[in-house]
Amino acid sequence: MDVHDEHDMSGTAVPAAPPRTLLLVDDEPNILASLKRLLRRDGYHILTANGGQEGLDVLASHAVDVIVSDQRMPGMLGADFLRKAKLLRPQTIRIMLSGYTELQAVTDAVNEGAIFKFLTKPWEDHQLREHIAEAFRLKGIDDDNVRLNAQLRDANQALAAANAAMQALVRQQQHQISRDEVSLGIARELLQFLPLPVIGLDEDGMIAFINAAAANLFERGAALLGNEAAIVLPQLFDGQGAPRLAAIDGQPYAVAVHPMGLHSRSRGSLVTLSRHGADT
Repeated sequence: MDVHDEHDMSGTAVPAAPPRTLLLVDDEPNILASLKRLLRRDGYHILTANGGQEGLDVLASHAVDVIVSDQRMPGMLGADFLRKAKLLRPQTIRIMLSGYTELQAVTDAVNEGAIFKFLTKPWEDHQLREHIAEAFRLKGIDDDNVRLNAQLRDANQALAAANAAMQALVRQQQHQISRDEVSLGIARELLQFLPLPVIGLDEDGMIAFINAAAANLFERGAALLGNEAAIVLPQLFDGQGAPRLAAIDGQPYAVAVHPMGLHSRSRGSLVTLSRHGADT
């Protein structure tokens, strides 16, 4: 078996990026030599084998793009070799080159997809080079399709993973919202039955909540909701809206404002009123 790597005139290996690898299979050394001389100018990475089994050995250890094989070879006919080559390297483009027009064998191999083209000996140099160049163009298209399909598959997998992560985050946030709503409901209920008058203000100073004790303290408690506290309850604030000691129904009350959001995402403030001077 002659596994031959093409070199330049100085004997230095010529790098190919990406390599375009061509396998020539023929039992006649002079044919292989002629083909290599002809195709060297096209810059292919050329491997050679002297028969079908040697060709299969080359395919087992080398990535090959295009195969050109003779038909009449001792031990294994070209059509049989190309059938096995298709099984071993299905992505290769396979060409038969033969001086014998064995129509049935060629037709069967073509119908089975083992052969891309059948060319006869003696060949016409320009035509042979064109057919091989066409085979490499077709292989390049196939390789691009495989690469793009792999990229699309990877992108779909990444998108599916991102969607799964997003859905998990949404479920987590929904669970957190549900817990927050439960916590808020519990807090509102506790505040509602707290004996200490409590008024809840939003971040704009509007009255958003009044518990039962505060509603009893202010006869019009329900009507206060949605109004600006400093306007509808001026006795609780000074001119700058700051808390103060207030007289309500002739009783002194200490007004305290507790900003929210220090330990939670709550906004606004709670205003509590406690009898000034009352025993605690």
